[in-house]
This record gives sequence, structure tokens and C-alpha cells, in this order.
Amino acid sequence: MKEMSNEWNMKTYMKGAAMLTIAAIIVKLLSAVYRVPFQNLVGDEGFYIYQQVYPFIGIVTTWTSFGFAVALSKILSEYKATKNDEAIPRIIQIAFVFIGIISILFFLLLFAGAEFLASTMGDVQLAPLLKAGSYVILLMPMLAVLKGKFQADGKMQPVAYAQVIEQAVRVIIILLGTWIVVSTSFDLYKAGSMAMYGAVAGELAGVVFLSYVYWRGLGNLHTNKPKQVVPIWPIVKDLTIVSISASISALLFLLFQLVDSFTIFQTLVESGLEKQQAMEMKGIYDRGQPLVQLGIVIASTLSLAVVPLVAHRINKEKGRTAIPFMQLTYRVAFTFGIAAALGLIVVLPYVNEMLFQTRAESFTLMVFACQIIWMSLILTLMAMLQGSGKVKIPTLFLLVGVFCKWLLNGMLVSSYGIVGAAIAGNISLAIVFLMMFYYFKKNWNISFASISFYKGIGIASLMMVICVTAYVWVADAILFDSLSSRLQSVVISISAVTLGATIFLLIIAKRRVIGEKEWFLLPFGRRMATFQLWLNKEK
Repeated sequence: MKEMSNEWNMKTYMKGAAMLTIAAIIVKLLSAVYRVPFQNLVGDEGFYIYQQVYPFIGIVTTWTSFGFAVALSKILSEYKATKNDEAIPRIIQIAFVFIGIISILFFLLLFAGAEFLASTMGDVQLAPLLKAGSYVILLMPMLAVLKGKFQADGKMQPVAYAQVIEQAVRVIIILLGTWIVVSTSFDLYKAGSMAMYGAVAGELAGVVFLSYVYWRGLGNLHTNKPKQVVPIWPIVKDLTIVSISASISALLFLLFQLVDSFTIFQTLVESGLEKQQAMEMKGIYDRGQPLVQLGIVIASTLSLAVVPLVAHRINKEKGRTAIPFMQLTYRVAFTFGIAAALGLIVVLPYVNEMLFQTRAESFTLMVFACQIIWMSLILTLMAMLQGSGKVKIPTLFLLVGVFCKWLLNGMLVSSYGIVGAAIAGNISLAIVFLMMFYYFKKNWNISFASISFYKGIGIASLMMVICVTAYVWVADAILFDSLSSRLQSVVISISAVTLGATIFLLIIAKRRVIGEKEWFLLPFGRRMATFQLWLNKEK
């Protein structure tokens, strides 16, 4: 009976994890995709305005609503495992008050310090946007506690639905509100404020939905049992450490954006550019953010789907059988990170125009796109280390990376403009990856992949780049020469990406870079395994 119970619990856990993974994919896609019509509505200057302020809101909400929810669910689950249910109401109370204090402090920092932060970024007109976005922070305590409680109870459905609802409402309000503002006044700063209110509306929708589900009886934050005395400090300490470690890898990309907000525009103006031109250049640079986000969705989601298995094997069997899952996770991240980055780089001028109306600074965005590789590998290594309980030193590595980004931006942007910021991002992420890779190897002296794996990926990548480059040249000069510039970019982008993906997948399948049994462990891997078997069967 005990074995059946454990099997059912694992199945339930994996089913819940799969739901949250699907929700995360939808949220990431929405987060990346909505920026395209938004940029088309407001142009590069309006995009600059939004991207300057967004990291402030994104960092706080990610830490509080995601990080603290994970931390609270972990603490509650541990208390439940020891049959100490009487302590749960008190733990929830402590968590709500603690997250509430942090949220109020951050709200005051953003609202009262809006003018100071805006002037530090070099644009005092950003202050109203910071004030508008700060209201979202006040919703975080309720959101974090509700999500944490549902996750601790194993009820992942409400959390998954809430994430999608939050993002959908946010995107609708941002795009609809921006369209109304742009149509009536074309005040780009007002459009930016509307986008911030969209974030508030999204989080409010999440709170309303989870509260509704709770009152319908799926949650139970209250109990008739007497509240047990629980020491406050250990709970607060665990909440802080676990919330930071759970969200730090998700925060890395946002922290890099925050560094860019404080350094790029200011440095461009100090280097002699007019403010208007500097705004537009920063807006063009920010086009890279959704491109990298989309690349990470493809690479990291597939690889991170295997991570719960790694954590489960380490915890249950002391890591003896976790090694094959670690190797597979790394190989998947490397494979799709390389494919997404190189595939995007080859067609970037056309993708740039297709999505953002012009081909401006396509080389800068090519350099920016290389971050897909580093981010995919870092997120994967961080997740595996986190699954094995090693988070403090990797978290320090990520903070070192943020410091390097700040330092290198100051050195490179003044000399090379926005391409310097893209180079700085790649160097900083490469440093983080090397430190994390070395640390991982110290703990598990394993080989992630064989020479034949890297050879297979190298051949697939080279063939993809050669074929797509040749096709793009012919398509541009001959096949679609008669079309208008943007329509031509649309046709070439879609057809070239399809061709590149087909060539890459055919070669890695023919060379069995990832085995059929391994494909079965991945989302949608069954079809790839079947295709690989068919491709390699003896004729």
C-alpha cells in the first residue's frame, strides 16, 4: 500500500508540475509576444519608455508572487509531512505579515522614490510610470499566500489557471489601453503608464480568481484547531532564503534589464547623442528582449521538464541514478539553445523587420541573440543545483554576473554604443556559466556529453546555417523580390525558420544525438522518438 501511495503521490506531483510547466510556457509566450504589437503601436521611443520601467515591477512581482509562493508551499509541505497541521494557520499568518511588510517597503521605495529613480535613469518623465506600476506590489501578499497554500495542498490547477489569467488580462489591458491612448493623444509616457496599470489589473485578476476558488472550498486557510506557537525567525529565514533561491534564475534576465535601464540611455547621452536619438537606440536594443525570451522558451522549457526527475532521484536515492537525467537535461538545453540562437541569427534582419517594422541595428540584435545559449545552460544548471539543495553559491555567481554586466556596460557602451551592451551581456553570462559549470563539476564529476554528441550538434548547426543562408540570399534576390519590403521579410522569415528547423531536426535524428528512450522523457518527445526510429530503420 505504501508503495502504491508513493507512486500515486509522484504521479500527482508530476501531473501538477506538468500543468505548471504548460502554464509557464503560455505565460512566457504571452510575455514575449505582446511586446511586438506594443512596439508597433508606440515605436522605438515608446518601447524604450516601457522597458526602462518594466524591470522594477518584474523583479518585485517575480520575487514575491513566485518566489515566496514556492517558499511558503515548501515550508507548509514540510510541516504537513511531520503531521504538525496545527502550526499551519500560524505559519500562513507569519508569511502574510512578512510578505506584506516587504511589499509595503518596496511600494514606498518605488512610489516615494519615483522622481529620484527616474532622474538617476536620466529621464524624469518616467516617474509617473514608476508610481503607476508600484500599486501592483500591494497585491503580492495575498497572491503569494494563496498560491503557496494551493501548491502545498497539491492543488496546482488553480495556480496554473491564475498565472494564465494574470498574464492574459495584463496583455489585453496593455494593448487595448495603449491603442486608445495612442489613437487619442499619442502621449508615449501616458501609453507607458497604461501598460503599468495593465500589470496591476493582471495581478488583481489573479487575486480575485484564487480568492474565488478558495471560497468555493478548494482551499482552507482557516481551521478550528487551536493555533500552535511557532517561532517566527526560522519561518522568516526560510521564507527569505528559499524565495530568493527559487526565483533568482528567473530574476537574472530582469536584473540585466535593470542594469541596462540605469546605464545605456545615460551613457549614450553622455557620449554625445541627442536624447531623442538615445531613446530610439535604447528602444531598438530592447527589441532583443522578446527575441531572447522566445529562444529561452524553446530551450529551457524542454530541458527544465526533466529537472523534477533529477530532484526526485537525488532526494530518494542519494543521487546515484540522477546522473543520466542530469546529462540528458544538459544535452537538451545545449541542443535547443544552439539551434534557437543560430537559427535566429541567420534570419535576424528579416525577423527584425517582420516583427518591429525596420531592420535597424540587426547586427546588435544578432549579438544579443547569442545570450539564448548562455541563458539556456545557466537556467538548466541552476535548476539542477537547486534540485540538489545547492543554491547559495550559484546565487552568488548570478549576482557576480549582474555586477559584471554593470561594469562592462560602463566600459563598452561609451565606445561601441548599444552593440557594446549586447557584448557586455554575453560576456557576463559566459562568466556566470563557466563559474556554475566548474562548481557543478566539483560536486558531480560527470561527463555531460560525448564527443560524438558535440560533433552531431556541430554538423547539424553548420548545415542549417549554410542551407538557410543560401536560401535567404536566393529568396531575397530572386524568389520574393517583387514583394513589399515588410511582406518579403514575413515570407522569408517564416519559410527560412521552417527550413532551418527541419534540417536541424533531420540531422540530429539521423545521427541519434539524443536517444529514442531519452526523447520519451521529454514533452512531445514521443513523436520525435517515433520519427527517429522510422528515419533510422533498415531499408
